[in-house]
Amino acid sequence: MISSMTGYGRGVCTSEGLEVVVEIRSVNNRFLDIMSKLPKSLSNYEGKIREIIGKKLSRGRINLWISFSNGDEKNNNFKLNKNLADAYLRMADELQADFKVEGKVDINQLLNFPDIIEIEDLAVADEHTWRCTQDALNTALDAISNMRKQEGEELHKDFVARTDNLEKLVCEIEENAANGPADHLNKLRERVDKIIASENIDEGRLEMELALLADRLDVTEECVRFHSHNKLFLNTLEAETSQGRKLNFLLQEMNREANTIGVKAASSVISHLVVQIKEEVERIREQVQNVE
Repeated sequence: MISSMTGYGRGVCTSEGLEVVVEIRSVNNRFLDIMSKLPKSLSNYEGKIREIIGKKLSRGRINLWISFSNGDEKNNNFKLNKNLADAYLRMADELQADFKVEGKVDINQLLNFPDIIEIEDLAVADEHTWRCTQDALNTALDAISNMRKQEGEELHKDFVARTDNLEKLVCEIEENAANGPADHLNKLRERVDKIIASENIDEGRLEMELALLADRLDVTEECVRFHSHNKLFLNTLEAETSQGRKLNFLLQEMNREANTIGVKAASSVISHLVVQIKEEVERIREQVQNVE
């Protein structure tokens, strides 16, 4: 069953006064691209975190946030970022000097500036912290996987309906093309007869040339291949694992067959049907870009 690459998941683990919060967002991408914002104490575990994500998500741009909280503020290791505070004060002095702004930055304003007060992480997360992080991460991954599967189910319904429509359009082309070559051959004979005196025509050669021309107008092979692509597309939708790349390749082949039919088309009816097919294929292609 197909899965979308768009989703959100959140996981929380609370244990022995520690709370770990994990949030994951994903959008479509050709490959698995993980962008993470982790506490410093988890820097040694980044490889393991990526490995855990890679086992559950195969494609998409993944944004991951992990944060810690002790629950008891008295146990938090608060730290004053003196360098940042000094930079804020120097910028305030420059603003006063350059723009003649009156006033002073007081302590309340300074404390409201971003990242002035930080919670200092442990140098390296201990085993208890790592186990709690894993639990929260797996919960978040389960949540985002479920959301991606639910959206994939909606995409699946849309793809089936549009593929059925493609089948109908190809069948209409086959019906309209059934007598096309013969009709075109007769029209060509009539035009040739008007241009050249019949006594100067090599009937055998004329029949052969017109037969070759009529054969080039035949779209039977293209229609058969198109039916095959449609069938394989539906089978791929039912595969156990989501295969967005394969679906995209099949759409390219469908578009190729439609272009060939359009070039061979000897009637305006078939040309209009080809336009409808290409529009439908393009609608499906836009949606397939979000399939894992």
